[in-house]
Amino acid sequence: MDSWSQLGLVAGKAALMFVVAAFGLRIGERRTVAQWTIIDFVTAVAIGAVVGRTAVAASQSFITGAVALLTLIAVHRLVSLLRFHPRLRTLFDHRVRVLVHDGVLQRGQLRRCGLADEDVFAKLREHGVFDLAELQYLLYESKGALTIVRRDETGSVPLIRMALDGSAGSRADRQK
Repeated sequence: MDSWSQLGLVAGKAALMFVVAAFGLRIGERRTVAQWTIIDFVTAVAIGAVVGRTAVAASQSFITGAVALLTLIAVHRLVSLLRFHPRLRTLFDHRVRVLVHDGVLQRGQLRRCGLADEDVFAKLREHGVFDLAELQYLLYESKGALTIVRRDETGSVPLIRMALDGSAGSRADRQK
């Protein structure tokens, strides 16, 4: 069984790794947890692995773990900055997908997104939509959220047009 001193060392390393992780993430950019991107998720899993391994592995020094942790945070920041370049953004972010166009479900887009009809119908019901005919567009955003555009909203929504310009599954995309 572990001695008390070894357990104290584990607790101390865990606390120090927590402080390094919290500090490193605090100086990084602010992001909404509910809207994580792929790189946010990968970074979180990797940070968890480093913190956990450093805390409990006797062969893992605090310095090694802290360097690994800060490297992950720096790489995350670099990739976040690369996302501002339009060509590189497509490596890290999904394109907006048109799941419903003019009240018609786009089943090819659903398959590409790994969604079943019922997944979409359940989300629409949650948002008070009970008939596809009410919709001009249903957009599957790059971070996984759904944007509902009712028929009466499309004329005055420039952000929708901007999203559609780079979307997959729109009429222009199908003509390519």
